[in-house]
Amino acid sequence: MRLSSRMQFLLKNFLRGIVWLAVILGIYFFFEEIVISRAPDAWVEQFYAQPLIIYLIYFASEFFFGIIPPELFMIWAFNKGGVINYTLTVAFLAVVSYALGYVTFLIGQFIYKKVTFRYVRIKYLKTWWPQLKKYGIFLIIVAALTPLPWSAICLMVGSAGYPSMRFLRYAVFRLIRFAVYGFIIFQTHQI
Repeated sequence: MRLSSRMQFLLKNFLRGIVWLAVILGIYFFFEEIVISRAPDAWVEQFYAQPLIIYLIYFASEFFFGIIPPELFMIWAFNKGGVINYTLTVAFLAVVSYALGYVTFLIGQFIYKKVTFRYVRIKYLKTWWPQLKKYGIFLIIVAALTPLPWSAICLMVGSAGYPSMRFLRYAVFRLIRFAVYGFIIFQTHQI
């Protein structure tokens, strides 16, 4: 049975996401074992005493092309407190990611209407633009579930003129990603 190009695209990026999560967890456990376990008080106090800074970094990362993987913030949330605190923090991170994705989508819609962007799209994005048109909303689902830069994809989809309600409906997969990845991180810390 031959998979469609869309399914191949989704599976390939989903597997990348799983590998990326495994790498992040591996680096974290290595770092925890080698560095943090030798001077735990210094590391814990440095990052957990000022959660506002962590949240600001997260907001900036989710708005500016998703530079830092959200899984790192989930690991931080796990080490911050108990199960309820972890669940609420991951839910908060998920809602922020979803909302900021929509904000960047709206910025894309605003840009779409500008004549200058049409020139940029024709001049510089002509090779990438057909991919966006071909995969459309499917690209939102893949970006929501995998390490593709979420806010950058939202911006591009918005700049392609997609309807807001359709975007919001498919962007819910971002919340699903946080639930699944949050559960995986929780389970790996229980081992």
